Amino acid sequence: MNLKYLSKLAFSAISMVLVFGKSNAQVTIGGTQTNGSESNNIITAVPFMLITPDARAGAMGDAGVAVPGDVNSASINPAKLAFLDKPYGFSISYSPWLKSLVPDINLAYLGGFYKLDDRNTIGASLRYFSLGQIQLTDINQQDLGISSPNELAFDVTFARTFGKEFSLGSSVRYIYSNLASGQFSSTGQVHAGNALAVDIAGLYKTSTMMFGKNMILSAGANISNIGTKMSYSDGGANFFLPTNFKLGGASTIAIDDLSTFTLALDFNKLLVPTQPIYDSNNNIISGKDPNRSVPAGIFGSFSDAPGGFNEELKEVGISTGLEYWYNQQFALRAGYNYQNPMKGDSRYFTLGAGLKYNVFNIDFAYLVANSQTSPLANTLRFSLLFNFGDKKELKK
Repeated sequence: MNLKYLSKLAFSAISMVLVFGKSNAQVTIGGTQTNGSESNNIITAVPFMLITPDARAGAMGDAGVAVPGDVNSASINPAKLAFLDKPYGFSISYSPWLKSLVPDINLAYLGGFYKLDDRNTIGASLRYFSLGQIQLTDINQQDLGISSPNELAFDVTFARTFGKEFSLGSSVRYIYSNLASGQFSSTGQVHAGNALAVDIAGLYKTSTMMFGKNMILSAGANISNIGTKMSYSDGGANFFLPTNFKLGGASTIAIDDLSTFTLALDFNKLLVPTQPIYDSNNNIISGKDPNRSVPAGIFGSFSDAPGGFNEELKEVGISTGLEYWYNQQFALRAGYNYQNPMKGDSRYFTLGAGLKYNVFNIDFAYLVANSQTSPLANTLRFSLLFNFGDKKELKK
């Protein structure tokens, strides 16, 4: 039987477990979550929200919470929008996703911003994730017809500077997840999942000198997807959103009048409960009960792993990236992304390039991984950005 058919069949079955069952909210394809990580004991709904849609950040190992901003900044740190120096702009990004498993999954992203004045910036974005056409089956492999599952998120963002060195930003988000709407379960008719969420972010940057060269040092943080739980049927299970804490730093140095070089390092941790270990009677023997409120889940996520502090450290992912600009017209990028083998096992190198001409930029990213072991191998991401108007100076 064709491997791609088997992958879709596996997705179909597990999708039905998601919407009908009460124990697993990870949408997987052949054991892979839709964000490209392997299944593990951190369970969330809508894992596609952890995908970085921006090709620039994608080429830098998904690092970028503190790198200089662009139109796509709201997807990784909304606070960066406040430091953009053009009055308005928009972007379009696209990526065929998990194409080594299934040929018709893709992620599209549309974003834009508008500066209200020198301090305040608003933005909006739409993220659309299509899982193609799927032959739905139940857990007994009975035919349930053809479905076109999809998920989307719509954001509205506000960012404000506080002087030339600090900014805060926040996004309000509506998330929609339609995996098997119209089917029936023991708890009633299955419907699309809906949730509201917010991002809270900050950015600090300062100019200094190092080795006789001008340098900008920056630090950024973003807590994303803080929101309501998601359910797919009346009376069914409620699943946590992928609340994620991203913390990072970057340094940008002007090597000479034509060349600039940026180094970025990010750390990521999901702020959701880690699943405990149960005995044969479904009693918890290690870890903590995951059925708790969203605030309790966020704060408890730092101390609830069954393996203690050592396992908590394994839940921290690392992203690092490099970016070189020549004459602010041509860029080369590279990066590396790491997740512990027990916590997603998403490990890969990235490469990319960018070209800036007049009002538009085009960015390209390529993911380098072993095609036999990584479902993300040979992933491509493309972004087209447009910026309009004259540059504006920020007020102190």
